[in-house]
Amino acid sequence: MSLDTALQPLRTRWSRMPGREKNLVRLAALLVLGLALWLLSVGPSLRTLRTADAQSRTLDAQLQQMLALQAQAQALQQQPPLAFDDAVRALTAATQQTLGASAQMAMAGDRASITLKNASPDTLAQWLAQARVNARAVPLEARLTRAAAAGSPGWSGVLVMGLPAR
Repeated sequence: MSLDTALQPLRTRWSRMPGREKNLVRLAALLVLGLALWLLSVGPSLRTLRTADAQSRTLDAQLQQMLALQAQAQALQQQPPLAFDDAVRALTAATQQTLGASAQMAMAGDRASITLKNASPDTLAQWLAQARVNARAVPLEARLTRAAAAGSPGWSGVLVMGLPAR
């Protein structure tokens, strides 16, 4: 079956239609074509254009944050090496001052094990920053569970921190 024979009934019907109906069919086809053009090309483009400024601001903020982290990492890399004993003293001081009674520290070789009991998230984050900067300690292992005591969430478990080599 060829295309001509398949379209023959449509051509016959089209030739029998009055002029007004032909115009209505043409208008309907034009509207469908316009809607398809809008949905496939113009609409998505306008949506992208509307959200471009917000995405640009978000990406700029992420870039600034990444640049700040890069500067912080470079500053840490440029610090002079820290002796093992100094690192232990700095980590002990940070643990006692920041975490207080919610933490106990035990040394095993080049590693320090800090046992936490319901330490607040903000305090733990502050202590981790101090341990990284002041003692050059890096977390090697973390077995923490989130607990809620009297409505305030906290972290309990063990953090194993690596210290500079002796």
